[in-house]
Amino acid sequence: MKLFISPGACSLSPHIVLLEAGLDFTTEQVDLRKKVTAGGADYLAVNPKGYVPALDLGNGVVLTEGPAIVQYVADLAPARKLAPPPGSLERYQLIEWLNFISAEIHKSFGPLFTAGASEDMKLSASASLVKRFGYIEQVLAGRDYLMGAQFSVADAYLFTVVNWAGVVHFDLAPYPRLRAHSARVAARPAVQQALRAEGLLE
Repeated sequence: MKLFISPGACSLSPHIVLLEAGLDFTTEQVDLRKKVTAGGADYLAVNPKGYVPALDLGNGVVLTEGPAIVQYVADLAPARKLAPPPGSLERYQLIEWLNFISAEIHKSFGPLFTAGASEDMKLSASASLVKRFGYIEQVLAGRDYLMGAQFSVADAYLFTVVNWAGVVHFDLAPYPRLRAHSARVAARPAVQQALRAEGLLE
C-alpha cells in the first residue's frame, strides 16, 4: 500500500494509524499546489479530488477520505483494537466521532488557513472551534481517549487537527483535558515515528 501525504496535513492521521496497525506501506509526498507527487506523477490521476490523503491499495483501487481510510486500516489489523468491531454499537459511536471531527473541527480550521478569508469568516470559524473544543473538553473528563480507555483511530484524527491550533495561533489554554489528550497521543511510539517521518519532529 502507498499513502499519499502532505506533511502535517490531515493525511497525518492515516499515517499514524498505518504505523499503529503495524502494516507494510510506503508514503509519497504530494505538492498540493502543483498537484504533483514527489516522484513527478500527476496527483490528479491518483486522486481527482486533488487533496490528501489517498491510499493506493495496490490492486487498482485508491481509497480517499481520511475517516474511510483509517477504518479500513483498522479492520486490516483487528488485534490492534484501533476500532471497535464492525456492526457493534461502539463502531457507530466511533463513526460519530470521525464525522464530528471532520465536519465540525477539521472544516472549521479552513478559513483560518485561507489568506483570502475575511475577518468575519475567521471570527466565525474561531467561535465554532471554541464551542466544539469546549464539548470535547467535557467529554474527556475522566477518560484518556475519546472512546474511553482505548486509543482509537478517532484519537489519531483529533490529534492531527488539534495540532493545527499552533499554526494558526488558536489558544488551547482553556482546554487542559484536550491538551493532555494531545500530549498522551503524541507520546505514542507510532505517533512519534509518523511525526519524524513527516519532518514535524526532530
